[in-house]
Amino acid sequence: MFTTTVTVRGYETDANGHVNHAVYHQYGEHGRTEFLRVAGLDVPDLTAAGLGPVILESTVRFLAELRVGDVVEVALDVRFGEGKTFRMDTELRRGEQVCATLTGVMGLLDHATRRLVADPRGRMLALADPETGPQLLGEPSEAAPEK
Repeated sequence: MFTTTVTVRGYETDANGHVNHAVYHQYGEHGRTEFLRVAGLDVPDLTAAGLGPVILESTVRFLAELRVGDVVEVALDVRFGEGKTFRMDTELRRGEQVCATLTGVMGLLDHATRRLVADPRGRMLALADPETGPQLLGEPSEAAPEK
């Protein structure tokens, strides 16, 4: 499990005073980007290698309001299978309370062929930081989707 935090800013809220629905996706994207950065896979590095992460499916479940000033823990669970896709599921937490869940299916796009790479975990491991990458990218599991 990888975690990072964000603090809710005023411009992220709607007329009801809670975080706008689209911002939950942005918090998930922040978590994914931080995960990749800590693994040694900054977006410019992936781009230089002709690769980029893509979201194939994303679902949000809203469980509790987030409001201005709330510190939100973004907790990611990343799971790879044997196919071209992998899961990046996220919980947005305020303290011990889960405020939202984001479930997602991801892939790694080859910019030259415009197709998903066959082994996204292997390709990322080859480019990742040798100290943090293997720990964060883990081992393939049966729970990840196959496509």
